[in-house]
Amino acid sequence: MKSTKEIADQLVSLCRQGKFDQAVEELYSPDIVSIEPEGAPFSQRTKGLEEMQAKGEKWQSMVEEMYGVEVSDPLVTDNHFSVSMAMDIKMKGGPRSKDAEICVYEVKDGKIVTEQFFYPTAG
Repeated sequence: MKSTKEIADQLVSLCRQGKFDQAVEELYSPDIVSIEPEGAPFSQRTKGLEEMQAKGEKWQSMVEEMYGVEVSDPLVTDNHFSVSMAMDIKMKGGPRSKDAEICVYEVKDGKIVTEQFFYPTAG
């Protein structure tokens, strides 16, 4: 079973390559819970791989162009880790921007079981 550090390092590597779907498939628990801040363009709470896939498809449908992504090295403690992520992105109907967030993950039995994102929202 992979350690929290190994999972964190693999997630960072995949995200730096823009392989977000692969990260979900390989690293996430079937019972994953994803939490977005209030006012996010997604449901605040998503549960399970099927809902995660739908969330990913919705996000992709909102993106006009992705110019790049920066992901920090992970900060790991016991069964949690966090990274900062910044995307240079143009959403449909909007200007090009660099959006930043803090991402916090919980690992159990070698899989990511919870992810939570912190970023500014309009709501």
